[in-house]
Amino acid sequence: MYMRLMLEKAHEKKVTVRRDDFASYGKKLNLFSGVLDWFPRISEYGRAGGFKVSHHVISSGIREMILGSPIAKYLEDIYASSFVYDHYGIANWPALALNYTTKTQYLFRINKGVKEVYDHSQVNAYVPPAMRPVPFTNMIFVGDGETDIPCFRLVKELGGHSIAVYQPHRKGAKARSDKLVREGRVNFAVPADYTEKKPLDQAVKVIMEKVAADHYVNCLGQ
Repeated sequence: MYMRLMLEKAHEKKVTVRRDDFASYGKKLNLFSGVLDWFPRISEYGRAGGFKVSHHVISSGIREMILGSPIAKYLEDIYASSFVYDHYGIANWPALALNYTTKTQYLFRINKGVKEVYDHSQVNAYVPPAMRPVPFTNMIFVGDGETDIPCFRLVKELGGHSIAVYQPHRKGAKARSDKLVREGRVNFAVPADYTEKKPLDQAVKVIMEKVAADHYVNCLGQ
């Protein structure tokens, strides 16, 4: 509904909403500290440990905006809300909307390696856990909002790790994130600072080492 309202308000003001407009706005996004070098740094940390790291975004925001952002080149998948565009690149109707409940299906798409959002047969098909390209036990889900809570719980309950990040200077943000830890919805709650050696960086690297160690132990037992 909010996506449709955006188009209605723009039409009332005689403003044309284009795909390129979202991409241009994405280039100007104000990113959290450390985000720009986070992706290559974490990927390299994985390579040094002998395993591959892939980065995915599941967002209620606009896909074209994320595609226009400086981090898009590091992302293997971008699952986000999108519009239908005509041959002039003008948005005329919402095509896909993600909310707090629908976000979880994209975790299964990543888990099973189903790339196309319209492919419902494959995402619902049974795939033996050992054949899934991204096991839930290997996932680290990082989120910063209430729409992430179902994903937090799903990943954590299926053996992965969930991290709530918060803006330290926003009133009540830390308390809300700490509450998620107490309720068992996330493993950690840390400031939204992606800089090297900060709590988020340290938490993710420790989890990566744990995942690698668990995999090694499992291989020894086979």
